[in-house]
Amino acid sequence: MSECVFCKIVAGELPSRNVYEDDELLAFHDIYPLAAVHLLIIPKTHIVSLAECTTKHQDLLGRMLLLAPRLAQTHGLESGFRTAINTGRGGGQTVFHLHINMFGGGERPAQG
Repeated sequence: MSECVFCKIVAGELPSRNVYEDDELLAFHDIYPLAAVHLLIIPKTHIVSLAECTTKHQDLLGRMLLLAPRLAQTHGLESGFRTAINTGRGGGQTVFHLHINMFGGGERPAQG
């Protein structure tokens, strides 16, 4: 866990542009956005991936999913948004800390 970039963000060791925080969850802007709005919703507790979740995580998972539409509304995505949970290397997961990608609002902004 000490090398987990999201754990470092939760601990305040790395900067992030936070949009939501409570005792269990943190949401912030992705540093490599795939759309005009691209947020990450993570649990503050280190969970490697969705595949590691059990019934003891169901309330946490529900809270994560229910946060997405609230954040979408506050970020101007009233017409819709997408969510994705990449799970495992074969599923495209690159940061091994459970997270929901929430994005919408057009194409990825130009880098620069």
